[in-house]
Amino acid sequence: MGFFIAQLLTGLASASSLFLVAAGLSIIFGVTRIVNFAHGSFFMLGAYLAYSIVGLLPLGVLGFWGAVLLAALIVGLIGALIEFALLSRLYRAPQLFQLVATFALVLIIQDVALWIWGAEDLVGPRAPGLDGAVRILGEAIPEYDLALIVIGPLVLFATWLLFYRSRWGVLVRAATEDREMLAALGVNQRWLFTSVFFVGSFLAGLGGALQLPRESVSLLMDLNVIAEAFVVVVIGGMGSVPGAYLAAVLIGELNAFGVLWLPEITLVLPFLVMAAVLIARPWGLLGKPERGGHETLLAERPLSLPGPALKAALLAGLLLLAALPLFAESFTLVLMTDVMIAALFAASLQFMMGLGGMTSFGHAAYFGLGAYGAALLATKAALPMVPALLGGPFLALAGAALFGWFCVRLTGVYLAMLTLAAAQIVWSLVFQWREVTGGDDGILGVWPADWAASREAVYWLTLLIAAGGIALLWRFAHAPFGYLLRAGRDSPQRAGAIGIDVKRQQWFAFIAAGTFAGMAGAIFAFSKGSIFPDELAIPRSVDGLVMVLLGGLHSLFGPLLGAGAFVLLEDWISRLDYWRLILGVVILVIVTAAPDGIAGGLRRLWALLAPRREVRP
Repeated sequence: MGFFIAQLLTGLASASSLFLVAAGLSIIFGVTRIVNFAHGSFFMLGAYLAYSIVGLLPLGVLGFWGAVLLAALIVGLIGALIEFALLSRLYRAPQLFQLVATFALVLIIQDVALWIWGAEDLVGPRAPGLDGAVRILGEAIPEYDLALIVIGPLVLFATWLLFYRSRWGVLVRAATEDREMLAALGVNQRWLFTSVFFVGSFLAGLGGALQLPRESVSLLMDLNVIAEAFVVVVIGGMGSVPGAYLAAVLIGELNAFGVLWLPEITLVLPFLVMAAVLIARPWGLLGKPERGGHETLLAERPLSLPGPALKAALLAGLLLLAALPLFAESFTLVLMTDVMIAALFAASLQFMMGLGGMTSFGHAAYFGLGAYGAALLATKAALPMVPALLGGPFLALAGAALFGWFCVRLTGVYLAMLTLAAAQIVWSLVFQWREVTGGDDGILGVWPADWAASREAVYWLTLLIAAGGIALLWRFAHAPFGYLLRAGRDSPQRAGAIGIDVKRQQWFAFIAAGTFAGMAGAIFAFSKGSIFPDELAIPRSVDGLVMVLLGGLHSLFGPLLGAGAFVLLEDWISRLDYWRLILGVVILVIVTAAPDGIAGGLRRLWALLAPRREVRP
């Protein structure tokens, strides 16, 4: 019995830390509607700042807790400054832009932390007066864990007082319900949103600072915590602080007891719960249905088939790519192979988001399923290269059909979150099913057949698959299926009124996008000779979003341009120190200054240079 009590208390202590992070994330989303990927970075900054400040202050009770509060305050001010200077410009942009911008902040803050504190893990001091253990039914419980169990509900009570017993809280709750009405009443939303960001960032910094005695401070803290924070916010209900606490306790206890009873699937459990809640109650346990009208789409030009000049340019470009192995170096072929795989992956994501209007935060799942499918068929089943290459995308198709059937029933950020949950479920299965997938060691020895063993043969095969896949996606876009998709995206009610089954069309689009992403993954596995779980992780999905955004969300050429620019840029700057910071700044410039991407910029340049047609009277 004592052992189970100890596990229960351990789960409650973890829940308190998780609640502090998730509460801030939930508050920020509830008011600003920004899915803040950088919230994990604020958590990491809180831990780093507490480590530095506690070394400057006299070590004692006041010194330790003073350092924790001071670190949280500094993180709150940093968050408010970022909101004021950058994120406030994106409130009316699509959620894709906000997500990518906050991911750019993750890259920037990571390199800033690397520059200030170095790459080595840092070990903080124990909390003075709470460095012992208490015996409960014979089990030793750390005193600091007991303190965290108390701190969690205290913070929940303090936030309740702030939201329900202060004028500021009334205004924030009003902004959550109806921002337009609040603006009509003359409330300065700009400062209200900045103050909300301060509170949310303060809670994230407080959560990170309180972790100082429990774990070493490292550069991995941001991405490690953000996935679980998303899970807690979605389960509890976006914008609901009590819901965040309830969900944090649920996830904390699930982790504590899951290690005992279901150790093989401990990483999957939270995401399974999240997916189940999203399917049964999309707005979370204590949340409310999202009001429509928050998503803002960029103006889109009508789709048109390429003209003769553009067709000739495309054919010339294709011939040039086909002739590249005749005169290019081996490194150039490797790099261009990566570009073509990335172009097919990005084109599949653009097909789903640009035409279907379905934002995906987890498209890497289908890229990874295709890669692992081909790798398993080649190594475990010992199939030749061609059947393995064809079989990989079928695994991606099956995964997209299963997850897509549930995802298309949701809209907006809830759909995006369910795609994220699906991707994390796949990643967790791959990571923990070591007997089949090799776990974090991956699958090695996925080599091409003898006829495709040379670098030139792999290049030509990749060109064939990528060009063929992109051509098929373009054909789908200009077929009646593509027009039905656009109708369902732009006006689902009108499309439904004329007899279009919008959800079915979206499901078909989801399956097609997943299958083509799987094609890219399958050739990727053979081109690299191996596959690892990192290819299914969140950063890989964000890479796809950045490529689409970089090239232009609503242009069929956008993914090609974006993938080329992203891979070449990443290859160039990754040789430099603090390359994440450079990449993050580039992404922020694109998001704020050129939302229609490279394709939009080229289109404007062409319109400027093209001779004006004379208008006949």
